[in-house]
Amino acid sequence: MYPINDREYLKLCADIASVMSISLSSAKKKVEIKISKCGSTTIEEKRKIAKDILVSCQNDKENGKGSVKIFDELMETLEDDDNFLVED
Repeated sequence: MYPINDREYLKLCADIASVMSISLSSAKKKVEIKISKCGSTTIEEKRKIAKDILVSCQNDKENGKGSVKIFDELMETLEDDDNFLVED
């Protein structure tokens, strides 16, 4: 997929990256994957998909399902596994 240089689209992707605590390129890739699944062709459709993803991410963050919160929960240790290491 060719790069999209629309200012509003890039702003939406930057907002998604900020909410999800990921890089801008990762946020753009997330949106581009959704765009390719939907088969959108016009910039307005692409902006709408980006807005939908942004709203979804903001709702998840407000409901305590944000990516940072989920990562923190995954990194917690269980009671007996504080000193457990897996060797490669």
